Amino acid sequence: MHEELENFERNHVWDLVEPPPNCRPIGTKWVFKNKQGENGMVVRNKARLKEGIDYEQTFAPVARLEAIRILLAFAASKGFKLQQMDVKSDFLNGFREEEVYMRQPPGFESARFPDRVYKLRKALHGLKQAPRWYARLKNFLLKSGFVMGSVDRTLFLLSCGGDTLIVQIYVDDIIFGGSSQALVSSFAEQMSREFEMSLMGELQFFLGLHIKQGLEGTFVHQAKWGGGGPEGISRDDWLTSVPDGDQAGHLASPRTSHRQAVKRIFRYLKFTPELSLWYSSGSSLSLRGFSDADHAGCRIDCKSTSSTCQLLETPLVSWSSRNQASVALSTTETEYVAAASCCSHLLWMKATFSDFGLRFGRIPLLVDSTSTISVAKNPILHSRTKHVDVRFHFLRDHYGKGDIDLVHAVSANQLADIFTKPLDFDAFMRLRGGVELLSCSLHRLQVEGVDNTLIKGEIESQWTGLIALLV
Repeated sequence: MHEELENFERNHVWDLVEPPPNCRPIGTKWVFKNKQGENGMVVRNKARLKEGIDYEQTFAPVARLEAIRILLAFAASKGFKLQQMDVKSDFLNGFREEEVYMRQPPGFESARFPDRVYKLRKALHGLKQAPRWYARLKNFLLKSGFVMGSVDRTLFLLSCGGDTLIVQIYVDDIIFGGSSQALVSSFAEQMSREFEMSLMGELQFFLGLHIKQGLEGTFVHQAKWGGGGPEGISRDDWLTSVPDGDQAGHLASPRTSHRQAVKRIFRYLKFTPELSLWYSSGSSLSLRGFSDADHAGCRIDCKSTSSTCQLLETPLVSWSSRNQASVALSTTETEYVAAASCCSHLLWMKATFSDFGLRFGRIPLLVDSTSTISVAKNPILHSRTKHVDVRFHFLRDHYGKGDIDLVHAVSANQLADIFTKPLDFDAFMRLRGGVELLSCSLHRLQVEGVDNTLIKGEIESQWTGLIALLV
């Protein structure tokens, strides 16, 4: 608490003044939080003095997780490592325009002037004006020569003599890296002069993601949340509070079958803590997408499930598996709706990559339904599509514009199947390898030149043990 108030004094957050007539000062409260490191251990005890009224529309711009994975894949392909820094008391860096008075913090009232109130100079945690920190940071970066992303407003890029510096913002956490170490060091010094920064070095843990950057590429996994950390799966973990998949829809009235299904999910997570996304340094960053759907897969409401995934050549960057909004009348409609969803995400990724200086022509979208491809390419098939919502026909529109290219995929090579269908061992391992989802330990065996037969034996032994757990 003393550290928090010292930050207020250092940043000239307030002035202790006599309350003006008809003044209604807002209340305050202390909020305490333990900050954990990548191994789950408490690394810092934090105290925050917040304004005592909660507002529904208090927010700050944050980066999407897909944008973070895009940045990781891009950095790995270009061969530079990402760094991380944290802004101390980020909201205190935002200037305010309105006149706001606040009561003195509980336990720290002035002995000489107990009846006085604080007049705020800067935004405080919990105020609607608090997100103005982002506005100040944005203006600072723009004045320093950075260019803001055209799609992602938390992405900033700087070009200098053929070198590039990339900055990604998530509230008070900043990821940055570039092709020139001198440019990276200069940016870190510049930020430290302007704001109070905590330089955390190489990016290793961010938003629950464990990140291992190496010369050959980057691993991204969540071993901590899957029970791979020293504490295992605890009651407070994210995964135990919000189960993924269809089971999340039965939290209000769960049955025995739902409990058994959740147990199987946790057993799989517990058994595969090192399963990681792999972004190789040799990736060509060629964008492509896969879409698939099961027709009337839900036994309760007969709705279908759309599954999509987007890759940069082979590394998986984004994916989705969700129920469709309405019941489909045919498998063609089901696949058409899923392909439209994949198309929209591919267009967002295409626009995002344009900020990185990458240009794509027709992006291949692989679908295993020939009827869906025919509907998108031939606008005359009205009898099959007259009941389909108009918004899904933008798939046909963007195919005609040349933004995407619909390609038929053999069902055995449809990578999106892993999100919608139960698979046998061979199909599951083939599709999992197709999206570069690897075990860190198995990849180390490959790097060390271990015989492929031994690696296959290790995979089969892992699978046998997993089957024993799931039975």
